[in-house]
Amino acid sequence: MSLQQEQTRERATPDGLGSLFFVGNATLVLRLAGVTILTDPNFVLRGTEIPLGYGLTTTRLTDPAMGIEQLPELDAVLLSHFHADHFDEIAEQRLAHDVPIVTTPQAARILEDKGFGETRPLETWASHEIDGDDGWVRITSLPGKHAPGVLEVALPDVMGSLIEVWSGSPAGAARAGVAGASGSSAAPDLRLYISGDTIIHEDLRQIPQRAGEIDLALLHLGGTRVMGMTVTMDAEQGMELLGILRPDRAAAIHYDDYEAFKSPIEDFVAAVEAAGLTDRVDVLRRGETRRLG
Repeated sequence: MSLQQEQTRERATPDGLGSLFFVGNATLVLRLAGVTILTDPNFVLRGTEIPLGYGLTTTRLTDPAMGIEQLPELDAVLLSHFHADHFDEIAEQRLAHDVPIVTTPQAARILEDKGFGETRPLETWASHEIDGDDGWVRITSLPGKHAPGVLEVALPDVMGSLIEVWSGSPAGAARAGVAGASGSSAAPDLRLYISGDTIIHEDLRQIPQRAGEIDLALLHLGGTRVMGMTVTMDAEQGMELLGILRPDRAAAIHYDDYEAFKSPIEDFVAAVEAAGLTDRVDVLRRGETRRLG
């Protein structure tokens, strides 16, 4: 079944909040309460060399599960940060320049210079709302840190994301009485967390305190190494973040697509098994569609 066919079937199904489709790396197609969101668009093919900045490059080792021409109509793009493995040359050339892009203020400025006129820059803990046919979605920027120490200034600003979903009511009615990311009088039907390319840092401990219980956490792993330093979570840090967040369920993404990724996904799987969490934590595979709710 194609992605478009799956989404058509989903819209006809009364139960469930939607689905996610894993394209590869950090790229997902999310269908939530009638809202379609593309995350971190990366569609270059295996063997493509991409820049990391400061003359550094890395080569893609896998093919994405779909091409950009196969995307459904988008309501928004959610971009954790501006790096070539998260917003590549194909996205720059072929995404509609009027699609809303929810991202960091730094990435928004870069995208605006490239002709993308509908950016939605978010400071940490700020939110953006999107109406859908079957409800509405709120995206909140969460703390993220791409690198330790002095290397932090050399890499882009990064954000994690909390995606909250209210379904089954007209957007205006569903919003009545809903406050901020915490303390809402009308609880969301789903809270989805996407880590972005963060490493473990102290501010992540604010997330469970301010964002509430997380139903599904998607973790950017890979243990990316740049200039001798780890700049995305490896297996050990991924397990540490699970301990901080304690989500109901979690899945790994961003784990084997580039040669700069040095932490094998098998290490994370082994750590999950050792912790007795295999019923709650797994790995998304390219081309997988997962129903939500």
